[in-house]
Amino acid sequence: MLRRKTVRQGKERSMKRSGILAMAAALIVAAGMLLGLQIGSAVSGSHAHEALQKLEEAYLLINRHYVDEVDSGRIAEEAIRGMLAELDPHSVYIDAERMRRVNEDFDASFEGIGISYELVEGPDGQDTLAVLNPLPGGPSEQAGLRSGDRIVAVDGTPAIGFTHEDVQRTLRGPRGTRVTVTVLRPGYQNELTFTIVRDEIPLFTRDAAYMLDDRTGYIKLNRFARTTYQEFVEGLQQLRRQGMERLILDLRGNAGGYMDMAIRLSDEFLTEGQVIVTARGRLAENNLESRARSGDLFEQQPVIVLVDENSASASEIVAGALQDHDRALIVGRRTFGKGLVQKQFTLADGSAVRVTISRYYTPSGRLIQTPYHHGDREAYYEAKAEQRRHEAHLSTEEIIEQIPDSLRYRTDHGRIVGGGGGILPDVVVPRDSVSALMQTILGRNLEDGFVREWFDHHGEALRRTYPDLEAFRAGFEVGDAMLEAFVAYLQAHDVAIVEAPLQAEQEAARAAGTLFTADAFAQDRALIANVLQARLAVRLFGHSAQYPILHRMDPVVQEAMRRWGDAGGLAALYADRR
Repeated sequence: MLRRKTVRQGKERSMKRSGILAMAAALIVAAGMLLGLQIGSAVSGSHAHEALQKLEEAYLLINRHYVDEVDSGRIAEEAIRGMLAELDPHSVYIDAERMRRVNEDFDASFEGIGISYELVEGPDGQDTLAVLNPLPGGPSEQAGLRSGDRIVAVDGTPAIGFTHEDVQRTLRGPRGTRVTVTVLRPGYQNELTFTIVRDEIPLFTRDAAYMLDDRTGYIKLNRFARTTYQEFVEGLQQLRRQGMERLILDLRGNAGGYMDMAIRLSDEFLTEGQVIVTARGRLAENNLESRARSGDLFEQQPVIVLVDENSASASEIVAGALQDHDRALIVGRRTFGKGLVQKQFTLADGSAVRVTISRYYTPSGRLIQTPYHHGDREAYYEAKAEQRRHEAHLSTEEIIEQIPDSLRYRTDHGRIVGGGGGILPDVVVPRDSVSALMQTILGRNLEDGFVREWFDHHGEALRRTYPDLEAFRAGFEVGDAMLEAFVAYLQAHDVAIVEAPLQAEQEAARAAGTLFTADAFAQDRALIANVLQARLAVRLFGHSAQYPILHRMDPVVQEAMRRWGDAGGLAALYADRR
């Protein structure tokens, strides 16, 4: 009943949206011209041609007779959005400015000074630009910038009160150009000045590659961009030199990207000739069947793939292919369920439309895409949230029992896998419940703010004591003094830790998340210490340094480490079929 109601509400929203955008939709003619299409050849069939003429006529009438002057550019963009919204949730319009950022993300590089940064509340409530990390090997690191530096001026112009847009405008720029930054460094009385030569800055898609133990390698990918396959291969080879016998591939939070990268990565685990993914569309030119080739890097060893509800698209290609061929054990939570393939068409002003051209299927025939009603995104995401709530505490076997026979598929060795949207893991690990205290701390980024201040005072000593990550992991301990300082920091930011029992007048503060008992803090002590150490590691050694620390208390990683018997069994089955 709830699902039918959601779909009905979605239809109503879709009709309202269509009415609002009907006038704007006339500008499809302009969109066609921007794409460089000959309208007559692009539109086939008398009905489609008549509809196009109707749209053109409506636009000319509006442009000529509307009471106010028409903003053609704005209406054109709304027209394109309106048309795409009637198709599916993943056919979208991307304006020119956003398209520039998207291209940087998936080209995996940009030109600038090479820092990760944060905007820290400064004097009079104005933000101060603080260096989180200079990127390794980048121009800022070479110039001498450090984690914790506050950039107070750029080329002599004050940087206090900068927005993210100001940062992009002033620090990014063509390779080879110079920019001078003025810095306040904690522990130094005088300002420091650095002249930095901008360069091409890589955006890595591999967050981490390290050994969990003397046998187990771990690689985490955050998206699939142009460099992902090469980054993965380099990480794999690095770990094999360190003695890796089995691999955890972490695709949690990986929303996808280039399909080709997912196909090439999957190929490294599979035997020549095995199907990786198929795509089927209305036009034959959009159909695809990708198969593994020879020369694989990791074809026989045990593999576990980690996924969650934010693993989508290209991530699902990898997980689906390895699951269907019994090549890897999938651990985590059901993936997002995006099985629509988009083709991008660039418009004359640098904006773009991404149009769905096909659907993709796993080797067993599963359609990964979850059901949708046209482009109604609200109903689409509501249905996904409802599915997650329903499956929150069910095992894989319990979920499959509820799936109709038409949505049950079999792997190469006959294991049943579930369809109906997304990749259902072989081992479901429910989302870890987070206490109210941790929700407050993490939700308000209080751990980050505290570590920033702690690092300002203790950063130099930490650098001297712990020259590398291994020494820091083994030797640093979040002790009583640091935790007491953290409690004081919480108190200063309106989060009190008090002794139980609470008084009646304190209940409202407890309910509002601004007051907690010392017992609650004690229960979360180990997790708090873990998070604080991880945040310190980022400032000392970069973004990837946090993972070896966080994984000590990561329930999905810990469950995966208990499942090597199952993963090894799959690897043995896979070897037998060869």
